[in-house]
Amino acid sequence: MPTLTGLPTLWDAAKLLDPDGTSANVAEVLDQDNEMLWDCPFYEGNLPTGTRITTRTGLPAVYWRKLNKGIPESKATTAQVDETTGLLEARSQVDVRVAALNGNTAGFRFNQSKPFMEAMNQKAQFQMLNGTLVGQPEAFLGIAPRFSDLSAPNADNIIDAGGTGANLTSIYLIGWAPDKVYGIFPKGSKAGLTHRDLGEGDAFDDDGNRFRALMDLYTWDLGIALHDWRYVVRIANIDVTALRTNANAGANLIKLMAIAEERIQSLVGVSPAYYMNRTLRAMLRLQLVDAVKNSTLTMEMAGGRRVMFFGEVPVRRVGQLNIGEAQVVAS
Repeated sequence: MPTLTGLPTLWDAAKLLDPDGTSANVAEVLDQDNEMLWDCPFYEGNLPTGTRITTRTGLPAVYWRKLNKGIPESKATTAQVDETTGLLEARSQVDVRVAALNGNTAGFRFNQSKPFMEAMNQKAQFQMLNGTLVGQPEAFLGIAPRFSDLSAPNADNIIDAGGTGANLTSIYLIGWAPDKVYGIFPKGSKAGLTHRDLGEGDAFDDDGNRFRALMDLYTWDLGIALHDWRYVVRIANIDVTALRTNANAGANLIKLMAIAEERIQSLVGVSPAYYMNRTLRAMLRLQLVDAVKNSTLTMEMAGGRRVMFFGEVPVRRVGQLNIGEAQVVAS
């Protein structure tokens, strides 16, 4: 049957009805666990397009002074970096007659809004981790491109797990804090995903003909600020194929995560967390069981959720930490 591109059809409406005609409770099988969004604190920037960070780049020189001899003047040095934000946006429009079919317009619109919000969550999470400005200067720079060169000044915080090939992924250890690593939104705007009910208006089909539709607008202004790179550690080049073949034949995740905790500047004064995909979390659990070191990994209640901890640091699951990353090498 013909459809309107990007618009819910009668077929979509029928799929959202239970047999008794009420709105169905849809199983959102495309939802992902992007738990970094639970942890990342967001703060208003000091610029309309993001925030300007002032970073210490050098300490003043100090001297041993001889009696009756002076010392030269010295000073500390700083540098400023502008961290930008991007505007993530989506629009929805539903034919008023489609929305009213089951007598529960509000329920139908709510079911329509959930996938929009999930899509925006996934897009935001991907950009926070992997986002570049190549081909999309209106977006913002994520974390991975800043930790992608083993010869860069921040290379001490990139741990090479030794993997090569096409099935690579990473683990991140991040210490969240307002002067370390945090999310930003533009000066004068609002934090988080916002939804506006635009009410009923004229929409257009593929032939340019009008019909009445209920319209919604979803927006999210966000970016990531790396105030102090020493509070991010990336364990890169983890070969997933080797781990799947034999959990103990591939990268030793236990040792790599222990090294990461020594590479991060400090776990004090920040909210630290590990981030990995569900495959690596499963492999980590297998390695810990086989190593008979179950005390290193615990499951505890935190914030009303059951959370996995590696030592004292929570281990989060992030669906946007994909398998298939480019190998991190020295430039």
